[in-house]
Amino acid sequence: MGAQIREYRQRIRSVKSIKKITRAMELMAASRVVKARQRVDDTTPYADAITQALATVAGHSDVVHPLTTEAENPTRAAVLIVASDRGLAGAYSSAVLKASEQLVTRLTEEGKEVVPFLYGRKAVGYYSFRRREFAESWEGNTDAPQVERAREIAERLVEEFLAEEGGVDEVHVVYTKFVSMVSQEPRSLRLLPIQVVDDATGSDTDTARSGRDEGGQMPLYDFEPSAEEVLDAVLPQYVRHRIFNCLLQAAASELAARQRAMKSATDNAEDLITTYTRLANQARQAEITQEISEIVGGANALADAK
Repeated sequence: MGAQIREYRQRIRSVKSIKKITRAMELMAASRVVKARQRVDDTTPYADAITQALATVAGHSDVVHPLTTEAENPTRAAVLIVASDRGLAGAYSSAVLKASEQLVTRLTEEGKEVVPFLYGRKAVGYYSFRRREFAESWEGNTDAPQVERAREIAERLVEEFLAEEGGVDEVHVVYTKFVSMVSQEPRSLRLLPIQVVDDATGSDTDTARSGRDEGGQMPLYDFEPSAEEVLDAVLPQYVRHRIFNCLLQAAASELAARQRAMKSATDNAEDLITTYTRLANQARQAEITQEISEIVGGANALADAK
């Protein structure tokens, strides 16, 4: 009985140690997610505005630009998968990897060869464990991405898209969109070539829209110095800032998911401590009852002997 009580007390001490760690990680994630959300709020309007500006130029000019022209028979597609460096964030990484698998399956069924580009150690580990090939990977600071890393990724993807031989015909990004602290949605975005749709048909925020006025009429635009020069100036910024915004959305989603996961772990630890404390008290009570029974039994035996 004493050994059982010692075992319960040892488990209580172990769970308390784990609870301290999960509680600390929960507080750290809660403090960092505020800044991450602010960065998303600061960059999203600019990303949407530059997308709208690019859609205006592409939709209201006759300029043929490599980044806005779709291939007649696309055969290769690059997919940038944005995951995390660390775990302990619930189903965050597994959800985005599952979404990437669905996109890869769809592109493969369309007869396209998929060229993966990975961001985050979880994505690299996922592909390495399954011995799958990938073109390039980036690791480090997935919960606090920097614009320099977004520029590096953008330049690599644009270089792959513009390559005459051995390049890709499409560029897709799979990331997690931050909706709220309790909701993060894995999404796929076709980054290149630019997909411009008419506002009248409806579209989501990840698609460039041509922009009609309230009467449904197409507005007239005059580009200066020229539409081609405007595209040459805007397109690199568009790719870079869209990728940077995707990285920021994923970072905020990762921190929010980690905060929820660590809070759940802390609550579970408290429940375990309560359960083990109750079991230890029951074992101690049973031990005391047994000792009293032995004393009473011994006293009765002595009395009968006399």
